[in-house]
Amino acid sequence: MAMRLDKLLAHYGVGTRKEVKNYIRNGFVTVNGNIVKKDDFKVDYETDEIVFDGEKIVYKPYVYIMLHKPAGYVSATKDNVHPTVVDLIYGYEQYDLFPVGRLDLDTEGLLLLTNDGDFAHKLLAPSRHHSKLYYARIDGVMNENDVLKFKEGIIIDHYKCQSSYLSIIKTEGNNSEVFIEIFEGKFHQVKKMVESVGKKVTYLKRIKMKNLELDDSLQSGEFRELSENELFDLMNDL
Repeated sequence: MAMRLDKLLAHYGVGTRKEVKNYIRNGFVTVNGNIVKKDDFKVDYETDEIVFDGEKIVYKPYVYIMLHKPAGYVSATKDNVHPTVVDLIYGYEQYDLFPVGRLDLDTEGLLLLTNDGDFAHKLLAPSRHHSKLYYARIDGVMNENDVLKFKEGIIIDHYKCQSSYLSIIKTEGNNSEVFIEIFEGKFHQVKKMVESVGKKVTYLKRIKMKNLELDDSLQSGEFRELSENELFDLMNDL
């Protein structure tokens, strides 16, 4: 795809638009082995070899980041009280990243960040019914009656949730460990669903979104770009 050379380099993070223009005019940039001194020179970032001061530029208009979100970070780009999930991402300052959806302040696990608004919209659209899988620890004993209620559709805030799946991993004393799969994203939905059957979530972690699983090699607070296969699978049927 064709774009101006100065715009591409500025987006890549080489410098401000003004700085980039000076770099180009002073011969710091080559395109396909030839020095280019025109800042409005059109390049195709998919096919042209662009080199700045000896460094090959591999430009991507969009990035897709998997973050293992820790508790204590708000799913936003800015916040006056808490640190944000964007604060955890470094090396991508040239991209205006934002979280795809949200996890509560105290919820951990899989969170995507991107600068691709169309991708985020399609992934989050309620009409798409994309699944989200959570692991939860519960204060209270979840039972088969709860499994049935989840399947029938829990009512929270005068709203009947879509059918969801509750899988009981184990119960010990007055505590339970469960998997909960939902197909929408209402505010505090998982916590409210559990409260509706008389129990309380004490720990919540999202481990899967659609067909994308949290990379278990990522420690809390760590991140990486999605692989080509992960991105292809995630975008399939969006």
